[in-house]
Amino acid sequence: MKKLALALSFLLSTPAMAIDVEHTSTPISIDGVSESAWDKAAWHDMPYLMDGTLPTNDADFKGRYRLLWDQNYLYLQADIVDDVLIDTHADPTYKYWDDDALEVFIDSDASGGNHQFNHTALAYHIGLDNQAADYGPDKKAHLYTDHLVSNWKRNTTAPFNITWEVAIKLYPNNYKEGAKNTPLTLSEKQVIGFMLAYCDNDGSDVREHFMGSHEVQPVNGDRNRGFIDADVFGKITLLPKK
Repeated sequence: MKKLALALSFLLSTPAMAIDVEHTSTPISIDGVSESAWDKAAWHDMPYLMDGTLPTNDADFKGRYRLLWDQNYLYLQADIVDDVLIDTHADPTYKYWDDDALEVFIDSDASGGNHQFNHTALAYHIGLDNQAADYGPDKKAHLYTDHLVSNWKRNTTAPFNITWEVAIKLYPNNYKEGAKNTPLTLSEKQVIGFMLAYCDNDGSDVREHFMGSHEVQPVNGDRNRGFIDADVFGKITLLPKK
């Protein structure tokens, strides 16, 4: 029993292994339609509960994702099954987390730390209208839609899954609100903090399910830590060009 307890303790304290991300020699079309370049990217699941309750079945929610990169963008393709799409807040900076949204967590240098009201990391909440919101240093929500290109389409056959594609520009830790900030040029062997989640609302006042790509150890029972602490992100490594 003591050996088992030690093994479990080690697993819980060990950071998630880095995901290797293949390079693409041609830019990805962000149109919600898969193309051949994606064939070399591995799929990763989104099975972890971060807030709320677990989905009742795969039709309620099921998600997976894959990644590619070039010097300008980190490319994300998510495959989402969600039987009810909700967007009840007209203001994209108001309670956006309680609408259906794809949430992309990025820490460009994998340095971790508290980022709730600074830009050492970002938590892009991408709504069904493809606008991206996060909190700024003034403790108010702002749109950062110019940091990315987002587009999604629903499949016309069961299970009517969504193909959601995003091209994301990365910025250094000294990003300044309202200033002219230069995106980073991505390079081989670069390590980036990354996590993906989905806010799923099925018709209530708040989201019922918040599902993610990485296991988050709770703080006082709270697993919804990604928008505060970049230490809970996983890590991705950009593979050399081939």
